[in-house]
Amino acid sequence: MGARDEILARIRAAGVPDDAATVSEPGAPRPGDVELFVARLVDYKANVVVCGPADMGQAVAEVLGDTGTLVTPDGVPAAWLADFRGTIVEEPVEITALDQPGVSVLTGCAVAIAQTGTLVLDAGPGQGRRALTLVPDHHVCVVHKRQIFDDVPDALAALENPTRPLTLISGPSATSDIELNRVEGVHGPRRLDVVIVLD
Repeated sequence: MGARDEILARIRAAGVPDDAATVSEPGAPRPGDVELFVARLVDYKANVVVCGPADMGQAVAEVLGDTGTLVTPDGVPAAWLADFRGTIVEEPVEITALDQPGVSVLTGCAVAIAQTGTLVLDAGPGQGRRALTLVPDHHVCVVHKRQIFDDVPDALAALENPTRPLTLISGPSATSDIELNRVEGVHGPRRLDVVIVLD
């Protein structure tokens, strides 16, 4: 069984309803299908961990592994950091400090898009400034199930403040040369870990 199949099996075993079939009020943003969101993230070569609220701190600590320094924006809940044993540095930090070996960043997101496997950050609480997600080599993003919406219009309609500048992330940073050789980490994090909380 591959990583994708294992993650999807865990979601099914958790008894999560198929949100795509949920009937919502006319005009209301449609909840997204968690399985589809996971599948898109895995296609983009992101690492995905699915957990319940009680296991969130452990899941974050596991994806951070041997990270020496973790940079967090203002508003990251203490529960996310409960099991991390490295050094935690809170924003603001110099951009040069973000571009050091062994530095990871942990953020939340405003919303996420199931059909495209996209994380949407709007610099709100727990998300920080754009440099946090573009400079370090490793980005960990926590996404709650309630933040996942079906498509781009639904996700944008669910934003609390749609006038904020948005950062859209679909997998680790990657580009291809003329021979289609994939190169990761050229203009952003080479590693993207997404912790999906089924709450």
